[in-house]
Amino acid sequence: MIDSVILDLHKRLQLGEISCVDLVEEKLSALNQNHYNTTNFLLDDLALSLAKNVDQKIKNKEKIGLFEGIPFGIKDVYLLQGYPASASSNFLKEYKSPYTATAIQKLLNVGAIPIVKENCDSFGHGSTNENSIFGPVKNANNMDLVSGGSSGGSAVNVAKGYTVFSIGGDTGGSIRQPAGFNQVYGLKPSYGRVSRYGLMAYASSTDCVGPIAKSIDDIALVLNVISGKDFRDQTTFETAEVDLSKKVDFQNLTIGYYKDFLENDGLDNEFKNRFLKLLKTLESKGVNIKEFDFKEVGTLVSTYYVIAMAETASNLARLDGSNYGERIEANTLKESYAITRSQNFTSETKRRIVAGNQVLSQGYSDEIYLKAVTLRNKITQYFSNDFQEVDLILSPVSPSSPPKIGKNLNDPLAMYLSDIYTIGFSLAGLPTLSAPFGTPTGIQITGEKAKEELILNFAKYLKEIIK
Repeated sequence: MIDSVILDLHKRLQLGEISCVDLVEEKLSALNQNHYNTTNFLLDDLALSLAKNVDQKIKNKEKIGLFEGIPFGIKDVYLLQGYPASASSNFLKEYKSPYTATAIQKLLNVGAIPIVKENCDSFGHGSTNENSIFGPVKNANNMDLVSGGSSGGSAVNVAKGYTVFSIGGDTGGSIRQPAGFNQVYGLKPSYGRVSRYGLMAYASSTDCVGPIAKSIDDIALVLNVISGKDFRDQTTFETAEVDLSKKVDFQNLTIGYYKDFLENDGLDNEFKNRFLKLLKTLESKGVNIKEFDFKEVGTLVSTYYVIAMAETASNLARLDGSNYGERIEANTLKESYAITRSQNFTSETKRRIVAGNQVLSQGYSDEIYLKAVTLRNKITQYFSNDFQEVDLILSPVSPSSPPKIGKNLNDPLAMYLSDIYTIGFSLAGLPTLSAPFGTPTGIQITGEKAKEELILNFAKYLKEIIK
């Protein structure tokens, strides 16, 4: 059975039950009035212009494509030519995009309508969506709680129905964790499946472009549009389209999980018990379950953040007020650079730049950075070995429920530790879906590279058996 908001809206538009202009105006009005602080910039002029074109086609009795007239949101770290791209930062608050990101252009090409640039942690730096010049995004289910980061605005917009789907960005969990916190689906595709061209780089070796949606079918539909080789991004590769109509014999699958993840002191007991209950349900259906030890669980967070911060320092070195943003003048050029960067970056971004430069500096790079690279290679190999024995790996999305807004803002270590279950799969470039069941913040389903079809089919199966 297909469960798709996109397909439903497409049918209603084609039959004339609703007009595209009315649909877009309804979404824009909800975004403009929402109390969750999800909106950085409304794209109302562009959206309504495109909507009128769709209505004219329908009036002329022309068939419209599946995505034509479907309103979607864009995390404010993607470029859309002629429109703001602030990365929720002071640095780029007046910046206008000179070109359009590949993933966004592919959606425009099939007629999808962008309606909003969405609030996020500044430059993607955070796990709570509080590190934004526009203020924190509030959780879709409890406004006192954080929405998760860094794609918090994107996840909340989908959860509240302000957008049909949104394009988020995932470096170490920034799609999966907010999707879990707001009880929607979020996919981090295989590294390289979707072009990163036009995405502001955070950590280039783990950055991924992916969809957030209310249904598994919509995740698959969007993924099929945005995937593929792009000559502008040499890490991309061609893949076959995901087909969720294929029959899969789930009883012949072997599902793995990591005992060490469940023995983590930070894991809430309710989360642990519900995850174990899910494993027992699978066993009762004849699915094979295999337990693994994760040999480097104690070094996951440090390995990821050493690499991510090093790449952050390199990627943001270009922001000095000369080519991007407004320079603050001082007595010397060096002083001007220092003041411009000091005043325009958030505390969290500055923390990551300083730490990144430290681990890359002479005397520390061999001891810290190169050791982290070696550990990353070991972690990747461990996953590769484990997938010789299992088809998929299940894990929690987060160790506990979303904290209250402000609780972890001045405790970066607590924020970093909240990513413990997501970052390993990012380091290995593996496709991972966050699904809103199994624990209060959902579960992750992870497969080998380019196994998104199996992951999504298994998610549909899981959804059915745990009702």
